[in-house]
Order: sequence, then C-alpha cells, then structure tokens
Amino acid sequence: MKLKIKIAALQYFEFLAWGSWLITIGAYCFDTKQWTASQFGTIMSTVGLAAIFMPAIGGIIADRWLNAERLFGVLHIGCLACMVFIPQVRTPNVLFWVMLLNMCFYMPTIPLVFSISYNVMEQAGMDIIKEYPPLRIFGTLGFASGMWATSLLGFETSAMQFYISAGASALACIVAFMMPACPPLGKGGGSLVSRLGLDALKLFKSYNMAVFFAFSILLGICMQLSNAYVNPYLHDFANIEKYADSPMLKFPAIIVSLGQFSEMFFVLLVPFFLKKFGIKKIMVMSCIAWVLRWLLLAYGNPGELWYLVILSMFIWGLAFDFFNLSGSLYIEKKVDPSIRSSAQGLYQVMVIGIGAALGSYISGLVIDTFYTSADGVKNWQGIMLAFAAYSLVIGILFVILFRYKHKPGEI
Repeated sequence: MKLKIKIAALQYFEFLAWGSWLITIGAYCFDTKQWTASQFGTIMSTVGLAAIFMPAIGGIIADRWLNAERLFGVLHIGCLACMVFIPQVRTPNVLFWVMLLNMCFYMPTIPLVFSISYNVMEQAGMDIIKEYPPLRIFGTLGFASGMWATSLLGFETSAMQFYISAGASALACIVAFMMPACPPLGKGGGSLVSRLGLDALKLFKSYNMAVFFAFSILLGICMQLSNAYVNPYLHDFANIEKYADSPMLKFPAIIVSLGQFSEMFFVLLVPFFLKKFGIKKIMVMSCIAWVLRWLLLAYGNPGELWYLVILSMFIWGLAFDFFNLSGSLYIEKKVDPSIRSSAQGLYQVMVIGIGAALGSYISGLVIDTFYTSADGVKNWQGIMLAFAAYSLVIGILFVILFRYKHKPGEI
C-alpha cells in the first residue's frame, strides 16, 4: 500500500470512529434511553474532561517510551472495547464512566494522527506543508462518512452506532500497524509541566492573550452545544404530526453533515480573511455566524421553512473555522517560538477541553431547569434562542474587551 494511501486511510478511520456517534448520541440518549438533558450533558462532558489532560500524556508516552503508531493502535483497541460494551449499559451513570474511559483512549489519538503523518512524510522526504493538507481532508470525509453510515443504516437512535465506531477503530488500528515505524526520539519536549502546556500560562500576563484565551473557552462552549444538541433538535420534530413525514427527518445526521462540507470550503478562506481583516474582526464574524446559526434553527423547521435549517448547517463552517483555525494561526504568529507548541496545546485545552466540558454540563442543567416541561417535552425554540443570546453577548463583550489593531501583512 502506498504511503499516501496509508496516511489518508489513517485520517479517514480516525475520524469515522468519532463521527459515527458524536452527533447522534444525543438522539440515542433522549429518544431511546429517555434520559434527561442534565444526564446527557454529564455524559458529553467526558469529551472535554479527557481533552484537558490525555493528549499531553499520550504525547509523553510516544516521545519517550513507545512507537507512536503502536500507541495509536493500542489506544484504538481500547476504544473498540469501550464501544462494544456501551450497548450493554443501562444507566447514565455507568455510561458516563465508560464514555470517560473511551475518551481517555480516543483523545490522545487526535494529536497522534498528526504526528504519525508528519513523521512518516518526513522520513519519505515529502513536503509536509504542500502534501499533507489534501490528505487531511480525508479526516473530514471520515467524520461525515460516520454520520452518513449511522443515518442511512437507521442507527441514529440505536446502540448500533457504537458498533460502527468499533469497526472504524479496528480498521484504524490495522492501518496504524502497517505504517512505517515512528520510534520515540528520547525527547519528551520538556517536563510534564511543559507537555501539559503550563509553561504557556505566562501568556496570561498579556491582557490581550488572557482575553483571547478566555473567549476561546466561551466559543468552545458554542462548538460543544452544536455537537450535542442539533441532531436531537431535528429528531424531536418527528413528534409533531405535521412534520413527521418530512424527508429531512429520515436522515437527520446527513443534514447535520452538510456542515462538514461547509467546513472544507471555509477553511480555504481563513488565510485570506485573517490577513485582510485581522483576528478581532474574524472572531466577531464567528460570533455573528453562531448567532445566525441558532436563530435559523430557532425559526426553521423540516416543513415550509426547511431552507432555514439547511442554511444553518452551511453557516457551521464559517462559525467553526473562523474561530478555531484562525485562533490557532493567530497564536502561531503572536507567541514566542520557544513556547509555541505549549501555547497551541493550551489553546486546544481551552476549546475542546474546558469549553466542551463546561458547555456540556451547564447546558444540560439549564435545559432541564428552564426549557423542559414536566412531561419531558423540550422547548427547542427557546433553547436555540438562548444559545443565540449567549453567542451575541460573547460577540459584544469581545468587541469591548479585546484591544487589537490589525496591521495588514502582520499575520
């Protein structure tokens, strides 16, 4: 098997394993298990909790003791075991612990898939900057494929979605063991404190950086709200008689997956917009996009206003890429090279760690307390309007608090 095919396959199965359940587990918990939003939010918080510390620990192991490709394969065996076990789980408390274990296995594989790819490409004398991005697209396609497989097979509210993930982990493991060896280099990148990104905490001495990282957490919450609740929102329309036969409700995850294709488009625009407008305007554009996404979902439906729902999916790419990728590029250019890796790690901890954990846990409590009736019916329009108001407040505060003057050509 050619090296490029192996690298593409590694990206594909890595994210297929996640995409097959991340967007649809909400429908499974709400519709099949009849669990509350608080219980679901606690389960989803495992994504953020594991992301806070596990990627750094995985990196230390790969740097010092075990080949990266072997570690990647072993971790996916752990994911496989957890996914096979989940359909046997009967209570939300047990699922929390099983999913936390699963995410502790999975989260380190995300940076590992990049480091393995870079390592083997460097060994082969390939141009990473030029040749890796087209291969990375297979990761996005893998995530979308997982959503499509779960939806087309009718597994969105079924435990079968976890078996798809298990199968993808098995294939990811096989491909990993076929990769060229990526042995430890004996350089852990510094102490445990350094690998956890704590040496980048000195960036908080800068007012602008402190504000930027704080808002990264707040926008990370937006991302997690989208991952957790958009699919269950669509599923609940099936309980309304006039929408029950809508074609959109036959495969809700496919509708949500349109956002993945949108993401592939907007990622190409980020470098141009960042250079022309600067990070402050780009982040504000992201906040506006989040507001529009939630408003479109609040007033859209699978019937006569179906196009509002579709438009909200395409806006996802703008909302996500214009803060996630732009933020990463901003850090890359603004911080000292000696702590650049730590700063990037800290940024991801803020977004997919702390932001995701807080977003999952707090939103569950809020939805149960204010937007769920005594008989368990959720006021989805109210929920989406609340999300829109939250995003609007973030945007306004960012404009006021982030003091930044763009210099064209600086980034």
